[in-house]
Amino acid sequence: MASSSRKARLYGGMDAEERRAERRLRLIDAAIEVYGEVGYRVPTVKAICEAAELTERYFYESFANSEALLIAAYNHVVGHLHEEMIAAAAAAGDDPEARLRAALTLYFTRLKQHPKPARVFLLEISGISPAVDAVKLDALRVFSDILVPPASDPKRGDKAAMATLLSNGMVGAVISIALRWVSKQYPQAVEDVVAIAASFCRVALTETNSHTIST
Repeated sequence: MASSSRKARLYGGMDAEERRAERRLRLIDAAIEVYGEVGYRVPTVKAICEAAELTERYFYESFANSEALLIAAYNHVVGHLHEEMIAAAAAAGDDPEARLRAALTLYFTRLKQHPKPARVFLLEISGISPAVDAVKLDALRVFSDILVPPASDPKRGDKAAMATLLSNGMVGAVISIALRWVSKQYPQAVEDVVAIAASFCRVALTETNSHTIST
């Protein structure tokens, strides 16, 4: 009896939970495609559903509104990107400079290879709402820690403030470089952009390494 009940819940080899997850991913993929083409503010929920070949009923099964879908699409893009950056840095060995350049190379390479997710990651996530800004801020903290891992011992006082300022400046510089590079249709070679971005990161890297050594 249990086996028959199980079979009744299956469709195409997936149970109800798996089908829901598959539909959610289709909507996220469609959002990345559509937002990457025309931006976040233009398409309707209906347009996203049509791109995903799903009805609006299934949209609201997974997302409260378009903003929730944007956040999910952003987290999807950024999550994969961060995983690849971490793997690239790990493959570069123990030298902090080599790890930094490997992570930056992966970052700028993926932006060039995948312009539609890049648009979602760099452009469409800005200025939407405080909730979206908070998600973006969390992602930027992870991004910073990948490029320049924080010292093993927590900093206090003035050193903590300096480390935060350096981290913010480093990430801001890298994102600004990426925004201009992407918006201008990648005029410089990846290795040249990496060299420029690395020069901004190196200050934070030096500060972190000196603190680690001194402690």
